[in-house]
Amino acid sequence: MALVYTIAVAVIAYLIGSINSSILISKAVTGKDIRTSGSGNAGATNMLRTMGKKYAVITLVIDILKGVVALLLAKLAINLGAYTSATYIAGVAVVLGHNFPVFFGFKGGKGVATSLGVVLLLDWKIGLITLVVALAVMAISKYVSLGSITAAVIFMVLQIVAMAVTDAFDVSRLICVLILGGLLIIRHRANIARLANGTENKLGSKKKEA
Repeated sequence: MALVYTIAVAVIAYLIGSINSSILISKAVTGKDIRTSGSGNAGATNMLRTMGKKYAVITLVIDILKGVVALLLAKLAINLGAYTSATYIAGVAVVLGHNFPVFFGFKGGKGVATSLGVVLLLDWKIGLITLVVALAVMAISKYVSLGSITAAVIFMVLQIVAMAVTDAFDVSRLICVLILGGLLIIRHRANIARLANGTENKLGSKKKEA
């Protein structure tokens, strides 16, 4: 039964992640798919640039909650008999769902907000440190992408250090951490290229961001 519960958690977490709020909101409000506007990314930053702060905040909150709900579901499943690794599996699955949503042709967002929800539930202290660093980088540089990429690196480093210091090494946790951080960086590869050549748009810009 442990395997059945764990697989169920993974599937449900993925489906939760696949519910893309930015696509649903943009279609409901404007009749257009957010992926055809601005940067083409189905996330809060593109919502901010194309639909304004109100809808960006709504998108951000919903996306964070997806990660939170997925991990709470995993914790419940563990109490019912699922493997303890279900928490990490759910974290990866919900982000994969957001990035590659089955309901929207597997073309979703970059997973920043959903990853934040997961990170906060995995370890709220590391989550808060990661968030503060990301916000500081964004505030100073005005680059949302740079803040997100920095957060991914900080998250992986802090998690690995925490495991080493507390002597609580867990293969499932390590794999989850590397996948979450790695996915976030990979999903920002175009942004990294633009940051390198100085063409990345800053926060507040109305230009395309990709």
